Amino acid sequence: MRPDHPRTGSDWIAPDCAGMDFYAVDPGLRDLLRLYLPASVLAHLTPHYQRLGQLAGGRLDTLAREADRHVPVLHARDRFGRDEDWIEYHPAYREMERIAFGDFQFHAMSHRGGVLGMDRPLPPVAKYAFQYLFVQAEFGLMCPISVTDTSIHLIRTFGSNALQDYLLPQMLSDDLSTLWKGTQFMTEKAGGSDVGAIETVARRQGDTWRVYGDKWFCSHTDADVALMLARPEGAPAGTGGLALFALPRRTRNGARNAYRIVRLKDKLGTKSMASGEIRLDGAEAYLVGQEDQGLKQMMQQVNLSRLSHGVRAAAMMRRCLNEALAAARGRIVFGRPVAEFPLMRRQLMKIVVPAEQALSMALCTADALGRGAREELRILTGLLKLRACRDNVAVATGSMEARGGNGYIEDWVNPRLIRDAQVGLLWEGTSNINALDVITRAVGRTGAQHALHTMLRHRLEAAAALPAPFRNALGTALDRAVALAERVAASGQETLARQAATALYDAASAVLLAWEGAQPDADARRALVARCVLAHRLSPADPLAPEEAAWERPIGDALLGTRPLTLHEAAALLA
Repeated sequence: MRPDHPRTGSDWIAPDCAGMDFYAVDPGLRDLLRLYLPASVLAHLTPHYQRLGQLAGGRLDTLAREADRHVPVLHARDRFGRDEDWIEYHPAYREMERIAFGDFQFHAMSHRGGVLGMDRPLPPVAKYAFQYLFVQAEFGLMCPISVTDTSIHLIRTFGSNALQDYLLPQMLSDDLSTLWKGTQFMTEKAGGSDVGAIETVARRQGDTWRVYGDKWFCSHTDADVALMLARPEGAPAGTGGLALFALPRRTRNGARNAYRIVRLKDKLGTKSMASGEIRLDGAEAYLVGQEDQGLKQMMQQVNLSRLSHGVRAAAMMRRCLNEALAAARGRIVFGRPVAEFPLMRRQLMKIVVPAEQALSMALCTADALGRGAREELRILTGLLKLRACRDNVAVATGSMEARGGNGYIEDWVNPRLIRDAQVGLLWEGTSNINALDVITRAVGRTGAQHALHTMLRHRLEAAAALPAPFRNALGTALDRAVALAERVAASGQETLARQAATALYDAASAVLLAWEGAQPDADARRALVARCVLAHRLSPADPLAPEEAAWERPIGDALLGTRPLTLHEAAALLA
């Protein structure tokens, strides 16, 4: 519309992100990919990131809206009355599967060459960047994508040669007509967080294992191969008696395996993807690894899923930010865009900061996985899963509010973003479980905080171009956060675990943001985000004596603008 053309009718409704290129509008992602990926790999993959960025704001977004409205339907029998339970999906979901599993081959990209023209598997940072772009359009399908990917990892790592020969060719296929997708079935009525209470039993009959019991929450219910925990008959109680099994949907002769999908869950969110309950009645299964190492082996899949959930939370926060900016810049009130009003700018900043924190922590964690930095990965994964998923809920609500009343209407994406954000608090461990994992286990038992502290100190030293007082303040906050985590772990004060883990997350992300912003040719605005984290998440404040510091408004203007900053310009604002 021309600036001099009067607005009438629907012209007053703010636009959304339909048609937006999610890769092109995300300078932070592009900068971090330059930082973490070899130049040759990034040059090869950039056209694919560009293509997915356009798809995510275009065709994928349209399909995701359709699939969310047309939920999967369970059919208990086929037309002949046979117990061939099957799930009917809307064509929009099937088209998204073709894009994910066929075109981009998310499931195989970190396991073999040949994906997207690469002659070797993609490094984790590259893979999770693809997930980050995809999830900005569709969250539900990322569960089947991720669990297929992680199931391949477990079978390749722990499965016998015979089991690998049987399952992996189909699970790594690029042909959707032969592809076997994977999942994990873990939760039972008795065994959620208390995994040792699992009641599913495995009985050995000659050379064949058969499993009996119920699994209570099974996402991607109709997967071709499910990894699950069961207790072999005679095994001891508790987690030490659990074994890991691969459960195929069909037996080798093509018959339906002896388990049934009892019903599908009517979920708050992730409606496009089927989650259900299954009953195992002597289903044929294959032992994966050692009988007494089942939980330990399964936890590798759980931790990889936690990393993926952190990436998904970062992605959804970026979509929320894009939507909030589109609404605030496009809505005119009292003769001005809403984005120009001070209180709205403050609200937008409350979306910018956690979104950029999560992106930094997600790619740092993926990089630790790629480098084989096991202790760093051990603590970063839990921190990311805990905090990014919690922040996502508040960010989704803030983005809805930025759009106003339309953000509450199902014609727009905001209700779906709010519903889908909640599941990050539940899948692969609640906030309490992840906080306890970080503090009591990663810190208290393995001392993983030392590796994290060392890595972050090195990166802070590498940000020497930033003002010394700012770097010193970051270093002090980091030291204090590590000390707090150690103190809470040593004292056994579980009630403080979330507070201590959150402090570690905030300190780590602030250091990473500063380091990223200090890189040559990078957009130095990332260092300004670190300043916001330091002031508002790591420094004391009196709620009854609020005051807007002199630095906040110019830094907010820079972060809500579109122009990148040079390191010199950012350093001046930080000083």
